[in-house]
Amino acid sequence: MKFSVLVAMLAEDLEEQAIESAKAAGAGGMTILNGRGLGAEQKKTFFGLTYEGSQSVLILVLEKKLSLRVMKTLVKDLDLNNHSRGVVFTLPLEHIAGIDHRQIAQFEQLIKNEI
Repeated sequence: MKFSVLVAMLAEDLEEQAIESAKAAGAGGMTILNGRGLGAEQKKTFFGLTYEGSQSVLILVLEKKLSLRVMKTLVKDLDLNNHSRGVVFTLPLEHIAGIDHRQIAQFEQLIKNEI
């Protein structure tokens, strides 16, 4: 079984919707981090200070085919192609240790259901 890491860097207000969408598409657990980002364009200023906004970073370890399904679901549900409110990408995962065996069984069941 091959795995991928899916990373979604989103505007903080999209976090809950992203979690729900990812789980509906078959994702199990995920790690969520808080972040800040700098865009190509200058953002709003308030008394001379630039406000860039908070971001949420979701990190998911998924079976390779499932990662593509979750990514497409996030792009569609969050309308990321039409609004610059986030980016989602996957990376191949060569080695992994510590993943819950129940999660692997869930991935296997999802693959069997697709066949």
